[in-house]
Amino acid sequence: MPTGAHPRRQLVGRHSQTLSTNPSQKKMCTINGCQQSSLARYETGSIIPPLELLLWYADYFDVSMDYIFGRTDKPQGKLYKYNPKITADTEQLRQFIEMCFDPASPVSEKLKTSMMELFLKDDGGGK
Repeated sequence: MPTGAHPRRQLVGRHSQTLSTNPSQKKMCTINGCQQSSLARYETGSIIPPLELLLWYADYFDVSMDYIFGRTDKPQGKLYKYNPKITADTEQLRQFIEMCFDPASPVSEKLKTSMMELFLKDDGGGK
C-alpha cells in the first residue's frame, strides 16, 4: 500500500479539524469517548474513523455526512432531487399499487386509479 494518507481520509480529517477548532482534542475525546491519539490519527487521515464516530460528529455539530466526508463544503450537505422514472406501463408501479389495497374492498379500484393518476401527474404525465 502506498505511503501517505488516502485522499478520502484527508477530507474526513480536514472537516473534523474544522469542526473541532473550538473544543480541544482532549475535550472532544472526553465528550465522545474516543482516545486522543486516535482522534489525532483520524484528523491527519492516517486511519479511518469508525462510522459511529462520524455519525456522532454529524449529530454533535449538526452537519451532514456529505460534509463530514468532504463531498461538499456546505455543512447542510448536498440537496438531491428525487426523480423516479414512472410511467403508466411500469409493471413495478402497478404491482406496488395493487398490494396497497384490499382486493375485496369496493373502493379499491377507485383508489388504485387515483393513486396511479397521482404518480403519473407527479412524473409530468408519464413522459
